[in-house]
Amino acid sequence: MFKKKLIVVGVLMLIAIFPAQVLAHTPLCSCYEGGDGTVICEGGFSDGSSAAGVEVRVVDEDGTVLIKGKMDEFSEFMFDKPDGPYKVIFDAGPGHEVEIKSKDIAE
Repeated sequence: MFKKKLIVVGVLMLIAIFPAQVLAHTPLCSCYEGGDGTVICEGGFSDGSSAAGVEVRVVDEDGTVLIKGKMDEFSEFMFDKPDGPYKVIFDAGPGHEVEIKSKDIAE
């Protein structure tokens, strides 16, 4: 019982001392056209964490996956721009998804 109380007190102390680091982990992603028929997406997290290895999917209006990959070591993902409307999904897990519609991607 004493160990459980000690663990709870320790966790509460960490939250009190480092609230932003413990609680902030919002996914961030933005995409822009490269001017050569490609789209470049950059990702990360609000606490400064890298997005390297985070899954990225490009889907059409019906949800069909057109392109699938992962953010590289620089937290970037580049792909050839599909014909027609599409959506980029930055998927860092449940509750950590960012969706960007093609109409919101600027040159």
